[in-house]
Amino acid sequence: MKNEIKLSVVIPAYNEAKRIGPTLVDIDRYLTKQKYTYEILVVIDGATDNTYAVVKKYDDIINNLRIINNDKNHGKGYVVRQGLLKAKGQYRVFMDADNSTTIDHVEKFLPYFDKGYSLVIGSRDLEQSKIQKHQPKWKELLGNMGNWMIQFVGGLWGIPDTQCGFKVLTAEAAEKICSIMKIDQWGFDIEMLVLARKMDFKIKQVPVIWINDEASKVSFMSYFNTLKELFQIRLNLLLGRYKIK
Repeated sequence: MKNEIKLSVVIPAYNEAKRIGPTLVDIDRYLTKQKYTYEILVVIDGATDNTYAVVKKYDDIINNLRIINNDKNHGKGYVVRQGLLKAKGQYRVFMDADNSTTIDHVEKFLPYFDKGYSLVIGSRDLEQSKIQKHQPKWKELLGNMGNWMIQFVGGLWGIPDTQCGFKVLTAEAAEKICSIMKIDQWGFDIEMLVLARKMDFKIKQVPVIWINDEASKVSFMSYFNTLKELFQIRLNLLLGRYKIK
C-alpha cells in the first residue's frame, strides 16, 4: 500500500521548549491506545531556544516520533507545509504545540472522510464549539473583523473560522495543495482553504473544544500581516501564480 501509516500528526514548533513536552506526552498517550498506525512529526522552525534538545529527549520514549530541524526560521506556514508533504499518513493532521485543541478530536474528524470530504477543519465559531479559556477581548475583536474580511476577499463564505490550528487532510489533498502553496506566515490557513475550494476538495467544519494559551505567539501585528497575506493570495489567483491542475 502507498500509505501504510493511517494518521500523521504534524506539529510546527518555534521556541516551544516549555510547552511541547506535555503536548507530545498527551498525543502519545492517546495514539498508543488506537488500533491504527501513526507517526508524530515535529517540524522545528529555526528555534533559538532548546526546542530541538527537548523534543530529542522524547525520541526513545515516544513511539514513531520524527523530527525535522530547520536551521533558519521560515514561518508557521512554511513548516506546516513542509511537515504535511514529508508526512506518510493516509490522513494528515496539523495541530499546535500548545495543545489548544487536543489530539482526541481526530476521533470525530476521521469518519467524515468516508463521506467524501478531503479536508476536515476545526472551528471555534460553530454553535457546538466550546471555548474553555478565551483570548483577550482585543484579539477576539480583531479576529471577528478579520474573519468577515477573509470570507469576502478570499471567497471563503460559510467558513467563519479559517485560523483554528487543527485541520486534517487526506494524503491526496495535502500533497496537491501544499505543493503549490506560497504563503509562509500566518495566512497559510486561508491559502490552504482557498486552494482546496479551487480544486473542488470538499471541506467539512467540525466544532472543537479550544483553550487559549496566554503564551501564544500571535501578536497585534500578526493580524494585520495575515490580512496583507490575504490580499497577496487574491493577487496570486488573479495573476495565475498557482498552477492548479
